[in-house]
Amino acid sequence: MNPAGPLLSVEGLVVHFDAPRSAFGPAAPPVRAVDGVSFTLARGRTLGLVGESGCGKSTTGYAILQLIRPTSGRVVFDGTDVAALPAKGLRPFRRRMQIIFQDASASLNPRMPVGDLITEALEIHCLHRGAGRGRRVRQLLDLVGIAPHLAERFPHELSGGQAQRIAICRALAVEPELIVCDEAVSALDVSIQAQIVNLLDELQEDLGLTYLFVAHDLGVVRHVSDRVAVMYLGKLMEVAPAEALYAKPVHPYTVALLSALFRHQLSMGMCSSTGPTVSAICSSSIWSRRSNAPLRLFSAWMTPTTL
Repeated sequence: MNPAGPLLSVEGLVVHFDAPRSAFGPAAPPVRAVDGVSFTLARGRTLGLVGESGCGKSTTGYAILQLIRPTSGRVVFDGTDVAALPAKGLRPFRRRMQIIFQDASASLNPRMPVGDLITEALEIHCLHRGAGRGRRVRQLLDLVGIAPHLAERFPHELSGGQAQRIAICRALAVEPELIVCDEAVSALDVSIQAQIVNLLDELQEDLGLTYLFVAHDLGVVRHVSDRVAVMYLGKLMEVAPAEALYAKPVHPYTVALLSALFRHQLSMGMCSSTGPTVSAICSSSIWSRRSNAPLRLFSAWMTPTTL
């Protein structure tokens, strides 16, 4: 363990998929889902990974966790290149790296009650034996704001926000250091998004977690991230501190993304050509339990750029 260095260092990550073979004509070239991605992520920090659908964001997260084996490149987690490890060698790192999937309901076994879903993770990693497991499950449910009696319910009996909290609870059960949040709030309505974002913020502050936050909502990413990486067609176009990137984007693709957000806000009446309206600021703000200050889930007004 090297506390001074980055927790995660991705170097030249490449993930290619073979294209379907045709009985006629030459073979199609491989699909370059991720093509030479490199970045670092410091302990206790959040890197937002943004880009349009199909650009390779989720595949990057899966390759970091070795859910998909990369074609080439290095994924150095706390000084160890996990991409070079065999399947058995990955087991100790599975506990230290977890993921929150976009569709929480689909990631939960529909035949298991909530309590058993959380206990399963503890059993796999041999944590909190005997009666201690029950206490740990209740502690985790309280940590994510779920009432203890919901441990007896099945996933189909939960709301979208409750299911997402259970997914977060499962990830936290094994006490990870890195969590990949794969579109963790995109399937939720705005008010529930706000609750989950606040919860993730509080957990990071209390537990010292490190997040790779994969999303396409630029407003949410701006709020949660220390640094932002912009991805397009499998490559990183720009990586910069969040405030710097939103205030003065450098790459034309980043400018296009932020301009598209402005045009969307303009069309929805959320801002005017001279700045955001008061009603837009109020409607796009929520109250943070931790700081007692409004958190804007939409980015501030910016001058649109024509490319």
